[in-house]
Amino acid sequence: MTSQFAGLVRKPRADAVRNRERVLEAAKAVFGAGGPEASLEAVARHAGVGIGTLYRHFPTREALYEAVYRREVDQLGDLAEELNDEADPVEALRHWLHANVQFVATKKGMAAALALVAHGSPELHAYSLERLTRAIGALLARAIDAGEIRSDISAEDVLRALIGLCYMHDQAGWQSTVLRLLDVFIDGLRLQPRKVAVVKQKPVKKAVKRKR
Repeated sequence: MTSQFAGLVRKPRADAVRNRERVLEAAKAVFGAGGPEASLEAVARHAGVGIGTLYRHFPTREALYEAVYRREVDQLGDLAEELNDEADPVEALRHWLHANVQFVATKKGMAAALALVAHGSPELHAYSLERLTRAIGALLARAIDAGEIRSDISAEDVLRALIGLCYMHDQAGWQSTVLRLLDVFIDGLRLQPRKVAVVKQKPVKKAVKRKR
């Protein structure tokens, strides 16, 4: 009986799926830019759909925020898995951390609403923390195993550093500043061979006896 009704369940139309993805991608861009222009109407315009289409997919502002947030977290998790095949483990870690800066920019644009969503849904916060920690942990472990990164650093440490750098800067152009500082941070984690300083002794000058 169940199998008979299973065939009656309608799959979303292809154009509906495309519209939903367009709205989510537009929301990411609009919320990432922030400011007073980051409205649902602006998202609909950016996506090229009517406001009614947006509300059909996301009946509330909070529903859209949560969907954008989950999508970003999932994409970062998928990116970490793809980067595990990159030849240079340190560059894979750098690439992933750089991608997080855009994610934080999107979060900043909807910080107040996300706080309400997360407060009402502790599962959302737990899910994102677990997925991101697991993603960075795999990349970090690979770099450590390769002997490229110091081993006394944890995934939680790197995540705290990333969040701290992103939220310390709010001025215009903050993303480029954070990307530069992330590079400094990553380079500081590299294992460098210790160089033995060779002190060159200066030749001792012979005292010249003056003739009386």
